[in-house]
Amino acid sequence: MAETTEKQTVHLAVYDTMADWEYGYAIAHIQSPEFQKVPGRYEIKTVGETLAPVTTKGGVRIVPDITLGQLDPESSALLILPGADSAVTGGIAAFAEMAARFVAAEKPVAAICGATAALAQQGLLDERAHTSNAPEFLAMTGYQGGSRYVEQPAISDGNVITASGVAPIAFAAEIFRILDLYAENTQDAWWQLFAEQNPAGFYALMQEQSQEQSQEQAQEQAQEQAQ
Repeated sequence: MAETTEKQTVHLAVYDTMADWEYGYAIAHIQSPEFQKVPGRYEIKTVGETLAPVTTKGGVRIVPDITLGQLDPESSALLILPGADSAVTGGIAAFAEMAARFVAAEKPVAAICGATAALAQQGLLDERAHTSNAPEFLAMTGYQGGSRYVEQPAISDGNVITASGVAPIAFAAEIFRILDLYAENTQDAWWQLFAEQNPAGFYALMQEQSQEQSQEQAQEQAQEQAQ
């Protein structure tokens, strides 16, 4: 039987024109208990600048669960910042300021696409390895971290994850690692399936699920016999 633990909250920042495809893999699998080391350990809550509904780039209407003013880094497992049309022009500055508070509290932050520019404007990428859509994209912010830019889809440095807007799968994988969501072999199989489109990953996950179910059944039978 899988161990139980107190549920922790992953906060998803929501704002108008946020890019639907950039966070989907991450939150869908965080919310799905299958294959997790501790099933159901995390929940997702959305956080808006206010409680007014926002509309994503795809036209989906989202009503935030809480406001930025109610968000305490100490009560969060992670803050996810999707990209948005307004991110580069300061439209999500308040969320970047909250990200700085998370980093100061040694809590993880994950930013993708335009949200990486918002972090750069806060100085959060000046001293750590990071990535984005392109070096030139971040250079427009005037930040001082250009020498730390890494040409790869997603990267973690300490408690800060950054990713290109066309790398939602790699972004999700870094999030899973920082949350310790999956065992290493599960993470490898997940990557095989979703990133490489390799059916071997699917079969590995199915085999793992079958073994876990068999172990749970054996434990339940042992408990019944002991009663």
